[in-house]
Amino acid sequence: MDLTARERLVLALDVDDFKKAEELVGELSDYVGVFKIGSQLFTAEGAKVVDMVNKKGGKVFLDLKFHDIPNTVARAAEVATKLGVSIFNVHTSGGYEMMKAAAEATAKTSQELGIRKPIILGVTLLTSINQEILEKEIGIKKRLEEQVVHLAKLAKAAGLDGVVASSWEIKEIRKACGEDFVILTPGIRPTGKSSDDQKRVMTPREAIKLGADFLVIGRPIRNAANPVEAAKQILREMEGN
Repeated sequence: MDLTARERLVLALDVDDFKKAEELVGELSDYVGVFKIGSQLFTAEGAKVVDMVNKKGGKVFLDLKFHDIPNTVARAAEVATKLGVSIFNVHTSGGYEMMKAAAEATAKTSQELGIRKPIILGVTLLTSINQEILEKEIGIKKRLEEQVVHLAKLAKAAGLDGVVASSWEIKEIRKACGEDFVILTPGIRPTGKSSDDQKRVMTPREAIKLGADFLVIGRPIRNAANPVEAAKQILREMEGN
């Protein structure tokens, strides 16, 4: 995707207060292209926070990871489209039919409303999962990268636009799914920052060089003494400066 560093940068609005979210969007919209609204903020404040980001000129990544029977996920996809989000996601482990239902419902709703279709991403494996957890807790004996690529190929076959995957799997996903397949990468930590609870992490520059389209960053910006300066530094890292 031919995007600027700002357009690629996604800030995780992992707060539970509308006022705090509004402050962050107002402060950072010149440096951040997409604002991720996840379970914490959406559960606390609902759809009005999506409207707020859109009105302030930001794009919304609705990170609710829909995972249910196909009909339920299709209806959720319709609502997300009507809300005017730019990106939303579903869990690939919901299977082919579920993902296909989401893709078809989104395309139909977008066409009926005459609006741009949101990018639909499939969540492969959470970045908090490593090989040991995959095998011992989830019960999947495949190599982690192999499982991620399997799920990415399933998402593409079902009509999704791309996947959420850690930077460690980008190369293999690109090889399997092509250059136009969107890859959004969480678990990004600027040089010298703590990895927190993420298991599969990488710096912004490394992820961009490997071919990530979007990078999700939360705490290193949100918790910084100067969030604007932190965002500017990440943009410089993304651009290789």
